[in-house]
Amino acid sequence: MMKSILFGLLTAVLLTATPPAQAQQPAKIPRIGIMLPPSASFISAWVEAFRQRLRELGYVEGENIFIEYRYADGKPDRLPDLAAELVRLKVDVILTGAISGVLAAKKASATIPIVFGAAPDPVGAGLVSSLARPGGNITGLSLMAPDLDGKRLELLNEAFPKVARVAFLWEPTNVRGDLAIEDIEAVAKALGLKLQSLPVRGLNDFDGAFSRIKKDALQALITTPSPIINTQQSRLLDFAAKNRLPAIYPNKEFVEAGGLMSYAPSYTDLFRRAADFVDKILKGTKPADLPVEQPKKFEFLVNLKAAKQIGVTVPPNVLARADRVIR
Repeated sequence: MMKSILFGLLTAVLLTATPPAQAQQPAKIPRIGIMLPPSASFISAWVEAFRQRLRELGYVEGENIFIEYRYADGKPDRLPDLAAELVRLKVDVILTGAISGVLAAKKASATIPIVFGAAPDPVGAGLVSSLARPGGNITGLSLMAPDLDGKRLELLNEAFPKVARVAFLWEPTNVRGDLAIEDIEAVAKALGLKLQSLPVRGLNDFDGAFSRIKKDALQALITTPSPIINTQQSRLLDFAAKNRLPAIYPNKEFVEAGGLMSYAPSYTDLFRRAADFVDKILKGTKPADLPVEQPKKFEFLVNLKAAKQIGVTVPPNVLARADRVIR
């Protein structure tokens, strides 16, 4: 009897002295990996919009959330290594953008949830099965880029109806193939414009593209969304100004830096909404169950300082359509 009593007392003491395993281990803090193709400076406003929305959702960086930042600086060949690095860090979700970023993350992991803040034609690129039912570990926000290339050309034509020959600077991708050029060529034909295709696959292609614009006496310039093109913002703006070329860009950042016009979805709004995707995933929702969303906010910007610099006049009817006019 005495042995039984002593055994019971000893067991009680041990149980009291040994806290449950859960009490010994601190709660795991989620880790987000941000991996984006452009430079950090170019998309700082987009990333800040994402972080701001996280704060509104109750996340405090360094306290209940960690964020790992990785940027490819417009060099797509760096993306696979950056994605592999985030996988080694065992992040809980990866935020990325552009086709190249999503593909690199997808190749690096088939299990870590991937959210794209902005990607053109995710279904056509094979990133998701459908917008309503993405399937797999990828979801996010679409750019609707093929439609917007034609819209930019229409705005350029409306602003400068005497322009007949337009340079189209774009970055080909193996997933979209020639869709970008085919879509915009159809619009150019309908408008009676001659469109000169100028593909840039790397940084060394820009000098050749600029030379072709001058040699063929092209009268205006349009560019498509591209991490590589974004990194050459200063070169593009300088070239357009020196050659007095009316140009329309796919990001408002170009116009804020001195470009003439831009028409695009609000990237800050897209990345802000991407935070809601991340929040839902961290709370247990599977990416496959989160439908891909499309832009809700579009912005048309006109810079009258740039117009004066190159000696052109933007018609009042075009200015009236602008969401913002820089004077």
